[in-house]
Amino acid sequence: MIAFVSGQVAALAPDAAVIEVGGVGMAVQCAPGTLASLRIGKPARLATSLVVREDSLTLYGFADDDERQVFELLQTVSGVGPRLAQTMLAVHSPDALRAAVASGDEKALTAVPGIGKKGAQRLLLELKDRLGEPVGTAGADRGVGSPVGASWREQLHAALLGLGYATREADEAVTAVTPQAEAAGQPNIGALLRSALQTLNRTR
Repeated sequence: MIAFVSGQVAALAPDAAVIEVGGVGMAVQCAPGTLASLRIGKPARLATSLVVREDSLTLYGFADDDERQVFELLQTVSGVGPRLAQTMLAVHSPDALRAAVASGDEKALTAVPGIGKKGAQRLLLELKDRLGEPVGTAGADRGVGSPVGASWREQLHAALLGLGYATREADEAVTAVTPQAEAAGQPNIGALLRSALQTLNRTR
């Protein structure tokens, strides 16, 4: 298992980063909030999880070990693959997921694109007593979404496109969270992404 990768960021895309490790470029699939904290040419360290399929080897990257552990635990639930697990962590921090499961909050889980009422009930049933209690307030908006100043619109738009939304949907979601971003002064991409995804899920 590849537990983490550490090196210089060689390239960034809406859904992945390339980290140079020992002269080799490692492509790592990341949630938009994690990608927002990375800068090309700067050093980075990502906790990773390798997903092995018959026709592919995919490396998923996370801001810390806690995110990776929750990502792997989510996939033990029937019907949850790596893409859906990553989307869940794009919408909710690990602590927010723990709180939702501990309190039986179906509404919080159905805020994730791709999870309906039955899926939320299955998650609550299969994850009960397995995720544990929230570990602290730091999980809510951990430093995966560092301030990005005037470029927040472009980064959020690219993140939504990377998650598979149409350009029109991404445009509408960016408009919807603009008041939140302007009120924050220094927008946090991770927080804005969670709000944008919730808005999109309500309109579907």
